[in-house]
Amino acid sequence: MRPTRRRTRLLLAATLAFAALAVPLGVHAARGADAATAAKPSEPEREPAGSECRTSVEGSRVVAYCHNPYPSTDLVQLHTECERWWDVDADGAAVAVEPGRTVRLEDRCWKEIATAWVSHRPAPV
Repeated sequence: MRPTRRRTRLLLAATLAFAALAVPLGVHAARGADAATAAKPSEPEREPAGSECRTSVEGSRVVAYCHNPYPSTDLVQLHTECERWWDVDADGAAVAVEPGRTVRLEDRCWKEIATAWVSHRPAPV
């Protein structure tokens, strides 16, 4: 009977020690989360920006049309990844899309195209 009592006491002591350590850490983490959100000044809302792009792939050619409906200029860049290992992947030149304008971006591979996508970034002021 004696080993059972010892194990029970050890289990109870370990549980109390764990609770004594875990509760203050949880309270500290909760206070830190509240303090971080409360101390953070409200940021002004950003204006919507960026072009809407539609990309189509036909065989070894890719074409993307990007339209910018917003009042700020957007820089777009077409990236093409070719299917064959020996075919060179390409990153096109960045093109500025003025407000209310549409641009056409195109590229090709020697054989098939694996993927193509357009990246965006705001134009420098």
